[in-house]
Amino acid sequence: MTTPRCRVISDNDYAGDPDGLVQLAHLLLSPSAQVRAVIGSHLAVDDPFGSNAGDSAARAYQRVQEVLDLVGMAGQVPTYQGTELPLVDTDTPRESAAADAIIEEAMRTDTDLPLFATFGGGLTELASAYLREPRIADRMTAIWIGGPEYPELAVPPPGALHPEYNLNIDVAAAQVVFDSPIPLWQVPRDAYRQVLVGMAELRAGVAPAGRLGRYLFDRINDAVAKVEAHGHRMGETFVLGDNPLVLLTALQSAFEPDPSSSQYVLRPAPRITDDGSYEHRDDGRTIRVYTRLDLRLLVGDLFAKLSLQ
Repeated sequence: MTTPRCRVISDNDYAGDPDGLVQLAHLLLSPSAQVRAVIGSHLAVDDPFGSNAGDSAARAYQRVQEVLDLVGMAGQVPTYQGTELPLVDTDTPRESAAADAIIEEAMRTDTDLPLFATFGGGLTELASAYLREPRIADRMTAIWIGGPEYPELAVPPPGALHPEYNLNIDVAAAQVVFDSPIPLWQVPRDAYRQVLVGMAELRAGVAPAGRLGRYLFDRINDAVAKVEAHGHRMGETFVLGDNPLVLLTALQSAFEPDPSSSQYVLRPAPRITDDGSYEHRDDGRTIRVYTRLDLRLLVGDLFAKLSLQ
């Protein structure tokens, strides 16, 4: 029987794109990750796809309960609703039980399991937790799906949103985190867009996987229909852009644990400007920026776990 090798706090805008829900199901089905908290966080106030109506964290929290029930873990994992609003500036934290939970878990002294705090949306709760208790920086690693391409590493896709979608949720929070000493593994847009799967693959590998699989596939279909109703043709693929959070935590190598089959570069953390761009600085602390992801392991493990649960 697989025993946990790490602790994970999962924070995501679960009321937004359903890739977050797929990520959550994948994480909960991964026995090497001890899920210590799940946080439903807010979407952008000016979400370009019109997904939010002022209560996105509340709806995200409800989605979390639905997935936990379908996985058979209702009531077994602490869940929290994040704040509904981004930071007002880089000095003032938002008060929330979610930020409290991050602080409490990071400051534990009764376990030696490494702690990963993973974020598939904005960074509001992490920034708030750090502003209130800076000592958490020495006791965790943050993994974030977000941020635009680094010009020397990749080219933005045609018509790319600016600021990048997840960064746009809370630019001030990203500024806090990038300026902090919190160890950071970043999966920017050019990397998370690699997790491209065919709708036929999802129909064959996800939809038949019981009530959970049908729920996830239906949420993906709902999202596709909503976007297409606004005149955008989605084609035959869907991006599971949040699932690298599982790849980089639960699916680390057996010996010398690390995401050994994915590639990253080490670089100074840039300064995040108010308009959501990077400003290079030589004195920034070193962060990991992932450039290539092991898609075979990621997608294969997801489909296998869904079929076996």
